[in-house]
Amino acid sequence: MDTKAFSQRLRREGYVEGDAKFLEPGMVNPEHEHPFDVCGLVLDGEIALTIEGTETPYRAGEVFTMAAGCVHAEKIGAAGVRCVIGRRHPTPES
Repeated sequence: MDTKAFSQRLRREGYVEGDAKFLEPGMVNPEHEHPFDVCGLVLDGEIALTIEGTETPYRAGEVFTMAAGCVHAEKIGAAGVRCVIGRRHPTPES
């Protein structure tokens, strides 16, 4: 997916788009969770997300999503990763 299509998807699905960010090569972020939904597009490099014991790598052009509260770990590839992350805060149920 390209950045223009990704930006359109984020707006359509109610995400707030962040700037592109770079994470250092080999960085490991242990299990954690976020209070918001995540939708990310990998621009360069690789990030592997581990959810419920399953590690899935994402590379340039690939999109990953996680619901708020999803416990996950992150492992950054040897060249680092540059990605754009969208955030969507859940709305309280009526």
